[in-house]
Amino acid sequence: MSTIELRDVTRIFDKPGFGAGLGLSRGVVGTQADRAFAERANAHARSVRESALGHDGRIVALDRVSARFPDGQCVAVVGPSGCGKSTLLRVVAGLDTDYTGDVLYDGEDVRDVHVKDRYIGMVFQNYALYPHFEGKGNLGFFFKVRHKPDFEAEERIRVTSEMMGIDFKVLLDRKPGALSGGQQQRVAIARAIVRNPRLFLFDEPLSNLDAKLRAQTRVEIRRLISRFRITSIYVTHDQVEAIALGDLVAVMRDGKIEQMGPYQSLRDDPRTAFVAGFLGRPPMNLLAGVIDGGSLKMGDVTVPLPEGVKAQVRAGQPVTLGARPEAMRWRIPAEGPATPGVLRGMVETVEPDMAYRTQTIYARNGELFFAATGSLDDPVSVGDQVEVALPPSDALCFFDAQTGQRIPAHP
Repeated sequence: MSTIELRDVTRIFDKPGFGAGLGLSRGVVGTQADRAFAERANAHARSVRESALGHDGRIVALDRVSARFPDGQCVAVVGPSGCGKSTLLRVVAGLDTDYTGDVLYDGEDVRDVHVKDRYIGMVFQNYALYPHFEGKGNLGFFFKVRHKPDFEAEERIRVTSEMMGIDFKVLLDRKPGALSGGQQQRVAIARAIVRNPRLFLFDEPLSNLDAKLRAQTRVEIRRLISRFRITSIYVTHDQVEAIALGDLVAVMRDGKIEQMGPYQSLRDDPRTAFVAGFLGRPPMNLLAGVIDGGSLKMGDVTVPLPEGVKAQVRAGQPVTLGARPEAMRWRIPAEGPATPGVLRGMVETVEPDMAYRTQTIYARNGELFFAATGSLDDPVSVGDQVEVALPPSDALCFFDAQTGQRIPAHP
């Protein structure tokens, strides 16, 4: 186990062809919220591809990244395709050493430490098993190349097999071609564990699995991480995985870590509009407006500003309002003009969640598109006109529309 620290790490790729595949989401999953998550990732990746290529064709994959990955904790790294997540893993692992800055393991600079001497367990999306070896051979290859005695390899494989749970031993006598995707990933995880690593690195290991296997394997990974308390960095597009596996969540964008902390903290107190609009199921509503006196004007809706925000803005300044869908309540309005201080719009989509007896509506009013979550018992249909009440001002977030930075209510 180790504490991993990055200090001002920058990685620039000189090849113009790098990033040609940006925008291909490897972690698209089933629900509308998850698809929206991946679609936001891909839309942003397209803008990254256009803006990250400088006049000399270089791409800044990591831009002065400084972060600390605490000993024994799992940090889930999320962000759009092309934001630098996999490059971050490669730099931490030592597979990519053409960077500036420092990578420290327990305070030791490991730039000159070879990958094989870092004792890292890596798990990939495509399993990366040796096809001509049976499961036992894949687990034992680490010991073979290091000329370890057979009894040591046998004992480590036995202990690891017991850790992996019921029915794992039957996989040891089969080659990867005879295993399902979930079984191959179990062998890949066991191969990472058997070497007794000081650091786990996961690069979207579950995105090739179906929903049931993904859920089962996610539980297994969480159990193993919790049992061994091995420092882990877990790259994913799936917020369910990030929430379930990450003690901390790091949100990346354009080669930088925008914010890092517990998921609930990031969700409730985002520092930037990007983090606010990226996390959440569904994410925070981001509504564009303009400062008008002591209020924010959004079309025909006016929202009073908290005193702390009012002191930091000027008349005519574009500001983005953030409001959580679950804090907004809708109702079918009576005939006549809209109630002051509420959003009125037409319902475009209704997404029920039978497990939690809730439903989320997505409504539009001109350029304003917003979501609100309520009880499944409240009748609403596509095409209905609804009024949506905004939460109190202390539950709202305000962001500078130009910089994307949060305007704190209590500076």
